[in-house]
Amino acid sequence: MSEKRISSTRKMTSAVAKDRVISRFSKAYHAEGTLYDQSNFSPSVTSACEQNRTVTVGVKLSKAVLVGDVAVGKTCFVNRFCHDIFDRDYKATIGVDFEVEKFSVLGVPFNLQIWDTAGQERFKCIAASYYRGANVVIVCFDMSNIHSLTHVQKWKEDACDNAKDPIVFLVGTKKDLINEHTFLDVERKAIDMATEIQAEFWPISSKTGENVKELFFRLVGLTFDKAVLDELDANKGPSKQIGTISISNKDVYEKKEKKKCC
Repeated sequence: MSEKRISSTRKMTSAVAKDRVISRFSKAYHAEGTLYDQSNFSPSVTSACEQNRTVTVGVKLSKAVLVGDVAVGKTCFVNRFCHDIFDRDYKATIGVDFEVEKFSVLGVPFNLQIWDTAGQERFKCIAASYYRGANVVIVCFDMSNIHSLTHVQKWKEDACDNAKDPIVFLVGTKKDLINEHTFLDVERKAIDMATEIQAEFWPISSKTGENVKELFFRLVGLTFDKAVLDELDANKGPSKQIGTISISNKDVYEKKEKKKCC
């Protein structure tokens, strides 16, 4: 690898905030509440990162979309993670809001696009167009309003119809508004729902920040691992490396032959 590429990678990594550096794989919140039993980065992913065979020119990018009923707390959830703020004055999202968070995962630059979609019925057609190509679908419900849990399956189906084989999370918001007894009851129902819709369940509080960072780190770990595995799989062969352009002698020969013919 050239010194120029190494320098470029270091600059991108150094621009990432210290609390966005991921070197270890985050665990699921509840062993029963997840479809993804992965507890570590795949050996081939770790090896590729250690050997600097991952993206060195560009930045790896994944897209996450948040869906759920109006007023379940999607925007507060995003604001707590991205800006570490909590605004109790509720303002409904109009259409779609957009954030980008920078991470360094195993030393590799990684960007997560976070699309916060409106929950109001009149904006569904607008929001649906932004589901396309999503790598992660985050379905939110309000733990203090159990009725919102009954709608998550429809939200998941709508989002996944246009997504790209996404990792799915079921997120219960407003944990701070319910007592311990109620939480245990809602948690059990949410875990059952997560199993039904093939998702991973997390309870969070945007007000206190409980589980917010942990959830996003888990999400990024799973997404990064899957993205690198897909890229390794697509670039099999001795002449290819992740994030670099390598042309084999055969490719050059074939191109020359085609040129002669024309």
